[in-house]
Amino acid sequence: MKKNRQRLVVKVGTSTLTHESGAPNLRRMEQLVRILADLRGSGHEVILVFSGAIAAGTARLGLQERPGELRMKQAAAAVGQCRMMHIFDQFFAEYNQTAAQILLTEEDVEDPGRAEHLQGTFSALLEMGVIPVVNENDSVSSAEIETGRQKVLGDNDSLSAIVARLCRADLLILLSDIDGLYDADPKADPNARLLHRVDALTPKILEMAGGAGSWRGTGGMATKLSAARIAMDAGCDMVIANGAGMESLYGIVAGQDIGTRFHAPAKEASL
Repeated sequence: MKKNRQRLVVKVGTSTLTHESGAPNLRRMEQLVRILADLRGSGHEVILVFSGAIAAGTARLGLQERPGELRMKQAAAAVGQCRMMHIFDQFFAEYNQTAAQILLTEEDVEDPGRAEHLQGTFSALLEMGVIPVVNENDSVSSAEIETGRQKVLGDNDSLSAIVARLCRADLLILLSDIDGLYDADPKADPNARLLHRVDALTPKILEMAGGAGSWRGTGGMATKLSAARIAMDAGCDMVIANGAGMESLYGIVAGQDIGTRFHAPAKEASL
């Protein structure tokens, strides 16, 4: 039975938050904010991690495709981050919620002192009823967008898991363009079965990971399983679900069989 009040980290991918053109998907963003505000109003603590700054910046700048040069990607990220955060802030305000922007780099989570301060910031924001909105600081960090130099973060799936660990979250939810983890490639095998529960990241489970998704994002199933390992090791459950149905967030938080839930090992009771 799920707790009435949970600390939630919800990560939403680029393909869910932007159109094929890279422009922000305002309908999806509004739906997401409305549901998160409602969950916050029902007593849950909510942290949002999102992707899509480079895609949104690419569209905002009128570029035909995602830039190839690192400095241009980082410039697009700077423009897109401003655009996306402005939209989130407006929507949250409409639902009487206060949002706060937090941009992270590898050093922020690697350095113990900085990580401790970061924990304090999250704690203070949540105590005041604020919804932190988190992204990697792509304008100064190349961990995700420069191929071959991935370190601690490397993608926003891992970032969200690290945030969940820092904040001692109860549940991490990854909303993407996939329904969850299948035992085979559903695009190639019509008999592929969606796994609703995973209790351990066995070699067989890890073999099910595929490649990255669309041009707008960098994450694939492999990054999501890496995030699951971080979350489960920290005692936090994780769910992978399709962001096309935002309303499913209510059922996921309630513990229903939606998407794939990775169950963290039960914590030993205190003596």
